[in-house]
Amino acid sequence: MRVLCAFPEAMPSSNSRPPACLAPVALFLALLLHLSLSSQAGDRRPLPVDRAPGLKEKTLILLDVSTKNPVRTVNENFLSLQLDPSIIHDGWLDFLSSKRLVTLARGLSPAFLRFGGKRTDFLQFQNLRNPAKSRGGPGPDYYLKNYEDDIVRSDVALDKQKGCKIAQHPDVMLELQREKAAQMHLVLLKEQFSNTYSNLVLTEPNNYRTMHGRAVNGSQLGKDYIQLKSLLQPIRIYSRASLYGPNIGRPRKNVITLLDGFMKVAGNTVDAVTWQHCYIDGRVVKVMDFLKTRLLDTLSDQIRKIQKVVNTYTPGKKIWLEGVVTTSAGGTNNLSDSYAAGFLWLNTLGMLANQGIDVVIRQSFFDHGYNHLVDQNFNPLPDYWLSLLYKRLIGPKVLAVHVAGLQRKPRPGRVIRDKLRIYAHCTNHHNHNYVRGSITLFIINLHRSRKKIKLAGTLRDKLVHQYLLQPYGQEGLKSKSVQLNGQPLVMVDDGTLPELKPRPLRVGRTLVIPPVTMGFYVVKNVNALACRYR
Repeated sequence: MRVLCAFPEAMPSSNSRPPACLAPVALFLALLLHLSLSSQAGDRRPLPVDRAPGLKEKTLILLDVSTKNPVRTVNENFLSLQLDPSIIHDGWLDFLSSKRLVTLARGLSPAFLRFGGKRTDFLQFQNLRNPAKSRGGPGPDYYLKNYEDDIVRSDVALDKQKGCKIAQHPDVMLELQREKAAQMHLVLLKEQFSNTYSNLVLTEPNNYRTMHGRAVNGSQLGKDYIQLKSLLQPIRIYSRASLYGPNIGRPRKNVITLLDGFMKVAGNTVDAVTWQHCYIDGRVVKVMDFLKTRLLDTLSDQIRKIQKVVNTYTPGKKIWLEGVVTTSAGGTNNLSDSYAAGFLWLNTLGMLANQGIDVVIRQSFFDHGYNHLVDQNFNPLPDYWLSLLYKRLIGPKVLAVHVAGLQRKPRPGRVIRDKLRIYAHCTNHHNHNYVRGSITLFIINLHRSRKKIKLAGTLRDKLVHQYLLQPYGQEGLKSKSVQLNGQPLVMVDDGTLPELKPRPLRVGRTLVIPPVTMGFYVVKNVNALACRYR
């Protein structure tokens, strides 16, 4: 069929009307479209509807928690701290006399405080007092001349002021030569340590060849641990001391071989098996690296490798992650000390507890590169505030999380898939703002869009307190300051931490998690059976 229409070249007057053939043309086109659609036999699908640009379909996530029994119970000192020996560069531990730093340390109690790192492998005891380095006031009564000759001994003020419990001091490497054991025995007998220093641990034996030019295999290291334990037993102060090791590095093939040999010989000698973890090479890190889910999940694979070896020889033995940093080489300024690094740190805490690791020791609390919680001016960094919230709100009992509308293909060992991660614990029973039986969720949203979570099951229609932690200032993810529910977090004075005020959400309200943020949500008065008793 053909339709012809002639258009005049010009319209002679303002009263001229459109050509009369336009109406039939429009009618014809409509009829043709109808015939075309109806001719598609068997196609009953509705036509797609165009959406406005920028609008994405929102998925409502239903969340419930198993409240009858905990899936794991970790140590009361689960989140603990480390001090690196680099702070003793001039023979004096400046933090001991700082009221501000002691206040910050007290905020993270109870915790183990580990004094350790690779440099402590080369520290040795010396009984010579060095008065030339004494500055008066509280502090060490033995001073460090250099890292190769002697080691600091101190009644650490943090413990005396009810700050952190000292886990081990020092972090002494057992000498590779067996004859050194006798010398160490004499030193330990002569040194009358404070009973504060009740635990000893050795550092990264898999790196001895790099650091010392000599190697040690797992079996020999295990024998040395047994001998060290026998040397400590007759000494009254150390008769009940705990011994941790072997404090290996990343569990690659050669490291797993070392651990296997060690566990076969000395698995029953150590009180907990320890290793260390570093996420990123600090020389090439970018801010977006902290948001990569594949990077976040590398830790889970390491946990399974360690657990497989440990459970082969000593099933049920406690495992500690004794040294964790976001980036190597001392960290990266404006990245590993920024808000962005908190995603790795909070996910580390959630993943370790969920997979049964008993203690994690953060390296470092103060003044070591850019991985620390407190900077050189004693100012708390974003990871400090994150750790403080964790300490205040999270208890040692881990609960199972059930999510609908999120997981596309569940994988063993992973609670939440991809960019939205949700963990649940019983609320810290030392927090008197919440009755026993309350539950605390902590949520990481790595999406660039907000996510809505509806509490269901036992959590339905409960009052929720929100603690939303976001970057503060113009730097965004690189910010070294944070805000809690819109209020910047700063110390009131050197002796006072700020009040961590929650934002109450009305009963039944959907949780709205802003893009690229993290937060804690206390679900009050759940009366969870798993959380009623210690």
